[in-house]
Amino acid sequence: MLSLQKLVTSLLLAGSTLSAQVAAKDSSHHGDKIAPKVFIVSMFEPEAQAWWNIPEFVLLSHNITIPGLSPLYPDVHCTKDYEVCQMITGESEINAATTVTTVAFSPLFDLTKTYFFVAGIAGINPKRATTGSATFARYAVQVALQYEIDIRELSAAYSTSYIPLGADFPDQYPTSIYGTEVFEVNAALRTIAADFARKAKLSDSTAAKSYRAHYANASGEYKAATLAPSVVECDVATSDVYYSGNILGTAFENTTKLFTNGTGDYCSTAQEDNATLEVLLRASAHKLTDFARIIVMRTASDFDRPYPGVSAAYNLLFADQGGFEPALENIYHAGIEVVQGILKGWDETFAKGVKPTNYIGDIFGTLGGQPDFGPGTSQALEESGAFKKRSMEGRRLRRRG
Repeated sequence: MLSLQKLVTSLLLAGSTLSAQVAAKDSSHHGDKIAPKVFIVSMFEPEAQAWWNIPEFVLLSHNITIPGLSPLYPDVHCTKDYEVCQMITGESEINAATTVTTVAFSPLFDLTKTYFFVAGIAGINPKRATTGSATFARYAVQVALQYEIDIRELSAAYSTSYIPLGADFPDQYPTSIYGTEVFEVNAALRTIAADFARKAKLSDSTAAKSYRAHYANASGEYKAATLAPSVVECDVATSDVYYSGNILGTAFENTTKLFTNGTGDYCSTAQEDNATLEVLLRASAHKLTDFARIIVMRTASDFDRPYPGVSAAYNLLFADQGGFEPALENIYHAGIEVVQGILKGWDETFAKGVKPTNYIGDIFGTLGGQPDFGPGTSQALEESGAFKKRSMEGRRLRRRG
């Protein structure tokens, strides 16, 4: 016999599912399924709230509880016509992967024509942009998927404590491939989205202006940090480690270049994007989503390294950088231009999709085509251990788990 608590929970879940299915019949739908045109991916509540109580649409018209979502954020939110929906993943890679999996594989949705819009805050490389800026990525690089040796035990031969998996030194490409190291999204769509965002008037703050002025004392290296917020097309690094400092900033800048065969342009750092993209790639492989319809926007809340003369600890823990509030505000200011641009241009452009002019996908070529990063599909698959018949004799293994 079901306990009272389990019975109530079952009824609530069944009710929310049924109401969503019924409502979908009178809205944006394919059959009985909800088919959003844009699905906003927020990572925690302040990012999500940037989209609430705005004049363009009411995102909390429908709140759909789905088993498997974060216990902190158990609902998908949608507008009255279901054209725009939002999920809140929870912070970190594990939370992002679990939440996006729940949504992407849910029978409630038809996501085959949905544009997924990752819209969150991030750290920023002062060489490339300043706080408050909105960055749009082509590559997402899982920079912390490496060996790590505590800096206090590192020999003088190493410039960083991070070494690619299967390699001996930091400048060597990993030879133990996991498959989530790099994702490449639609560059043509990225440019369209960035151009939409350039119509926005971006927020700034007095504290942010004051803090970024300190970067003027760096012989021009950090000129971008001293400028007003802007829209920049550059790439995102994913790491559950919330890092700060010149050594790690430079190391992961180099990792981004290394893992993308010199093409990647590291500017922002976040915790979730490779996890989100891995799920959407797997869903795309099963024709549930379209990997060509992904936009990754990160607004800059803080610098990833200090200005000259202060410590990394001060930069991370004690400085009033002033970028947090403008970054949150600019999720809306830049992001609403992107969402509205897609909705207004749906019939003419976005319903049929924006054809990629670049490779899209992962290091394995899972969705077809040849990656323009990594050692090539065959070698990447071989170095992942995917070829079961491959002899293990003489292979140097450094894998745990």
